[in-house]
Amino acid sequence: MYTLSRRYSMYVGTYTHGKSKGIYIFDFDAISGKLELKGVSSELENPSYLCVSKNSKYLYAVMEVGEFQGEAGGAVGAYSIDSRTGLLKLINIQPTKGKDPCHLSTDSTGKYLFAANYSEGTFSVYPIGRDGQIDTISFIIRHMGSGPNKARQEEPHVHYVALTPDEKYLCAVDLGIDKINIYSFTLKDGCPAIEENLPVTVKPGSGPRHMVFHPNSGFAYLLTELSSEVIAFEYNCHIGAFNQIQCITTLPAGLKGTNYCAAIHISPCGKFLYSSNRGHDSIALFRIIQASGRLEPVSHIPTRGSFPRDFAIDPTGRFLFAANQDSDTIIPFAIMPDSGLLEQTGDIMEIPDPVCIKVIGPASEK
Repeated sequence: MYTLSRRYSMYVGTYTHGKSKGIYIFDFDAISGKLELKGVSSELENPSYLCVSKNSKYLYAVMEVGEFQGEAGGAVGAYSIDSRTGLLKLINIQPTKGKDPCHLSTDSTGKYLFAANYSEGTFSVYPIGRDGQIDTISFIIRHMGSGPNKARQEEPHVHYVALTPDEKYLCAVDLGIDKINIYSFTLKDGCPAIEENLPVTVKPGSGPRHMVFHPNSGFAYLLTELSSEVIAFEYNCHIGAFNQIQCITTLPAGLKGTNYCAAIHISPCGKFLYSSNRGHDSIALFRIIQASGRLEPVSHIPTRGSFPRDFAIDPTGRFLFAANQDSDTIIPFAIMPDSGLLEQTGDIMEIPDPVCIKVIGPASEK
């Protein structure tokens, strides 16, 4: 449970093939919304996606590359987080044995790390040591198949892998085969086992990318990159089944032109869902109907930059930060509590190639 404090920490993952130096670390004032750059962690190449352990003691980052230490595949790195300053200290790095890892998650106890390897169509499972260290890969799971979009779906592309809120099942979202593969999972042995009767297949060519669960765990929302839609599901935790209840566009009616959805998040209060549009360069806002889980479109808010790859909502639910990858900016917005609408506030931060944002509160407030 978070109480309102002034100081939070923000971490920004980037691509380092240009001017970026690595993971950018900020102090965030949760009263004013002001950001102050504290440092940069430069140990990893292309630390594009980040995740933070549930106890906020460790940060994990991908190395989104096709080769690591002379072998095909990327890598993942573990950092300890200084509870006083928010600065990072590298613990260790492990190979993913899969090219271009693009997403990471952990279980609630901090025992396992999951990495989605986009170009390989695989995901990797790692045990995590007591000190946050990533141990050697315990499992690599490979997907098979393709989709109708020859440019983007010529083979599997795992873009997200994470446990369901009850942690009974592992969901691997595959953009290349228009499917969520569901695996049973237990923390005791850490072994994913495919559930042959439970995969979720979506419209061919839609290209599912990321998903998010409602705080009450009864609903899940899948964002499609290629068709620019959010698909709402009822989630049955007893059997791990997803029942589709709605499919809704993230774009204004009648809009023409190229668009690729990227990120999807729900406000801490559970009332609003947001998704980012790259091309339309906006954040789509939906109101969540609590009884049914269905979405009601509210607005499209320009991100005041180009190609919003990710955005983050701070733990208090008062601010949203949009990362415009192609214009090298992070734009802070205040969230209106009654409507969920966004109003730009504070200074624009110039960061090269921002890809992922994570915000955490002080350790004393967990």
